[in-house]
Amino acid sequence: MTARSIAIVTGANRGLGQSIALALGRSGHQVVAAHRPGSDITETTDLLTAEHIPHLTWAVDVADVDSLSESTLRLRAALLLSWDSDHVDVLVNNAGVGSFGMFDEVTSDEFDALVATNLRGTYFTSQALLPLLDGRGHIINVTTSLTRHVSPATSIYAASKAAIETFSRSLAGELGPRGIRVNTIAPGPTATDFNGGAMRDDADLRAELSTRTALGRVGHADEIGDAVAALASSRMRWVTGERIEVSGGAYL
Repeated sequence: MTARSIAIVTGANRGLGQSIALALGRSGHQVVAAHRPGSDITETTDLLTAEHIPHLTWAVDVADVDSLSESTLRLRAALLLSWDSDHVDVLVNNAGVGSFGMFDEVTSDEFDALVATNLRGTYFTSQALLPLLDGRGHIINVTTSLTRHVSPATSIYAASKAAIETFSRSLAGELGPRGIRVNTIAPGPTATDFNGGAMRDDADLRAELSTRTALGRVGHADEIGDAVAALASSRMRWVTGERIEVSGGAYL
């Protein structure tokens, strides 16, 4: 058994996922950087390598439920080969897509694609990895501050994330007796490449949102990563079934 804990981060090739992977690595975890097949994970692995963080990559499409069983078997074999362990201490379900549009413009295809990744993917990825988490695992699901406040053209995205928060509370109760904690991290406005980098690249949008946060600015990706790493630490071992918002006091 490895002396260092193992953390999986989905959607780790960019944005919040990349920052979460780095923060967990800096806090002492060995990191599995999961990414959609065909996406470029090089930047993340280069950053992990530069900081001497032990890591593996895992190409997995969380929206393709039929492939999750085989993908998990490949992951388990890789864990045993590289780190002599098939136990995972932390699973961060970060992979997600955004679909933003007014209610009367959203199509059923957009709805299905978003739910397939954000909700269905989170649900069944957790299910597939459950045997590796049993005993002392921790599932952290990434949602959004939009489950607490409203904003135009976000109904489908916010609804999918609200469903994850409800799912997480139910799962915390169900898996607690098996030694597994389940929590959610809800980022507020954060400058990343999500949604085409809209917030990162639009100074006017950042300025507008900054007026709506108590701390007077939008967040940085590494601040979300640090919050996830803090929640994943043993110092938070008595916390489960909780939603922790990391938003700088957005829309108070």
